[in-house]
Amino acid sequence: MKIGIVGVSGYGGSELLRLCAAHPQFELAYVGGEASAGQRLAERFPALAGHPAGALKIEPFAPEKISGIDLLFASLPTGKSREPLARVSKDIRVVDVGGDHRFVEGWTYGLTELPGQRERIRGATRLANPGCYPAAALLALAPLVKEGLVEPEGIVIDAKSGITGAGRGGQSEFGYVETDEDLFAYGLEAHPHVPEIEQALAQLCGKKASVAFTPHLVPMRRGILATCYARPKGAAQAARLYEAAQSCYRDEPFVRLRPVEKGRSPHTSWASGSNLAFLSYAVNPRTGLVVALGAIDNLGKGAAAQAVQNANLMTGQADTAGLAGLPLWP
Repeated sequence: MKIGIVGVSGYGGSELLRLCAAHPQFELAYVGGEASAGQRLAERFPALAGHPAGALKIEPFAPEKISGIDLLFASLPTGKSREPLARVSKDIRVVDVGGDHRFVEGWTYGLTELPGQRERIRGATRLANPGCYPAAALLALAPLVKEGLVEPEGIVIDAKSGITGAGRGGQSEFGYVETDEDLFAYGLEAHPHVPEIEQALAQLCGKKASVAFTPHLVPMRRGILATCYARPKGAAQAARLYEAAQSCYRDEPFVRLRPVEKGRSPHTSWASGSNLAFLSYAVNPRTGLVVALGAIDNLGKGAAAQAVQNANLMTGQADTAGLAGLPLWP
């Protein structure tokens, strides 16, 4: 299965490269980029010296000229993929890791574990990967909304991401000096992930959903923790929340349900370098609010590994192909 990656020098693109270079059925045949165009992969990524992919030269992205591949991963900044991907041959399957095609007509939304979504993904030729924050929040909330255990309106999502979640982009405000020993919220007036989350939740419950979402950037390289608060329908019990999640994710290879231990949530480091999602549930004893928590790697389940899982399904392979490795434990 010949595949290509455009945006290979970004955080998401380079993680795709790492996963695809070791994939049992994918052969990397095309790589595209802008600032890195003209370099061979082994120059940009010295670990690929001696690997067949290392000799590939990064080409300027000319969509209409791409040929000889079965599937293209596009890892471009939001706002940069809609026009060029429209010019990619219809014979080439496309997975857009960026944000331009989520819930756009003609594109299939690619959070595999959402109820009913896997079959849609298998038949897709144009696939929109979920955002990193929505991947963590939706996996935590989906069973509760689907089973009618919480109100779909007025959900509060407090989420924190590592610096790679902001993209490489060359912006000095996200450099080491600017982010080390610092923590701040952003996107307070509006955030592009809000409509994505609301639309996915609304499809699950068949009625309007609304969320208040506040993302934060924390001084770590990778990882997302989404802490979601929702009003229960009736008296909430933690055991019932876990039952709903167990029913929803019983056969999912990448979802791990964890009890809250000593009052602590899952750790982002548990998922680092993997496609795993760790979910926990609790009920706040003072307010009665349901608390749903999701911990993922923003470059894994939130981007590249999720994209590979989608590509596996689109090309008739098992979800786990190329994704069965353990996380990068500290």
